[in-house]
Amino acid sequence: YTITHPERVSDFVNSMVKIYEHQGKLPVWHLRGNETNTMPGYSGIPVVIDAALKGFENIDLEKVYEAAKVSATGDFEPGVKDLMERGYIPADFMVESVASSMEYAIGDWGVAQLAKKLGKTEDYEYFLNRSKAYKQYFDPETRFMRGKLSDGSWRTPFNPVSAEHRVNDYCEGNAWQYLWLVPQDPEGLIELLGGDEAFNEKLDELFSMSSELGDEASMDITGLIGQYAHGNEPSHHTTYMYAYSGEHYKIADKVRYINNELYTDEPNGLSGNEDCGQMSAWYILSSMGFYPVNPSNGAYVFGSPLFDEVSLNIPGQNKFKISAKNNSDKNIYIQSVSLNGEDYKYSYITHKQILEGGKLEFVMGPNPNKNFGTEKKYRPKSIVY
Repeated sequence: YTITHPERVSDFVNSMVKIYEHQGKLPVWHLRGNETNTMPGYSGIPVVIDAALKGFENIDLEKVYEAAKVSATGDFEPGVKDLMERGYIPADFMVESVASSMEYAIGDWGVAQLAKKLGKTEDYEYFLNRSKAYKQYFDPETRFMRGKLSDGSWRTPFNPVSAEHRVNDYCEGNAWQYLWLVPQDPEGLIELLGGDEAFNEKLDELFSMSSELGDEASMDITGLIGQYAHGNEPSHHTTYMYAYSGEHYKIADKVRYINNELYTDEPNGLSGNEDCGQMSAWYILSSMGFYPVNPSNGAYVFGSPLFDEVSLNIPGQNKFKISAKNNSDKNIYIQSVSLNGEDYKYSYITHKQILEGGKLEFVMGPNPNKNFGTEKKYRPKSIVY
């Protein structure tokens, strides 16, 4: 909505803040005007933080920050108090502990960035540290995020493809799918996995391995490519993670396959639950040629545009046009990019650049340009743009 319907964003945010004033926390999953508290994490936080950091008018930043901080520190969501006291949520205290902590960390990163913008240095450092809590769950021996017990040991037995619904440490997923849920700090995850090469090998394996999930898996784990599950939103950013590890070209075939094979115009044409519009949002953004891996930092990572031409209406009577030259079912790989007629070597574009208007042009081809986006200076980073 910050791109397609910017005129509605402040109303959305102010409504969410009003909900905070009535129920004491930002909405997690409202349905028909009522809080359901469905799904792990505090999913309202990245939404309001994103709008605040992008500079939308008619939003009270201090009030947004208050709502986000209270929601992230109050005794509302399961496991938050343990997270604050121990640095992690013990798996013997609650189910889905890994999923909850990793979702909380995404929101905490956003709270940290708004605190920084408002000059709240102590809060910034506190929440930035909390955003790295995912590291508590990384087992270097198995190289997965695992449930950790209150005595500090790993929960056993451990099977990374097991996806027992409402029983294990993940929500509607398994260790393979949740390993990548670090959109706020891909560089940190790359380091944990041993660097770019090891990270890319692990990510390759995700997409190429068996799709076996076990007999007790949730019905929500759908749209499988190996262990990648497009039908469930925690996986949606994963195809774009190659941009952070120097093999950007590997995004293209996966994004195109998903767009062409996992979305249809038939009844039941989505590969999973729409979940507040996220399935459609992924399709629209990816079809334009980019996707926001980090939900709150204002960067959109390039993929493989499905549309030949897109024109976005920008506030102030500007337009931002996106074109894909030589685009076809075979020409799926980015050969080069230009922005307003100038060679553009970055593998992402920022929200600020889009708001300036102009033209983004992709030149497409049938073979990968393995040099595009390879150098670290051209890769996206875990900062606010």
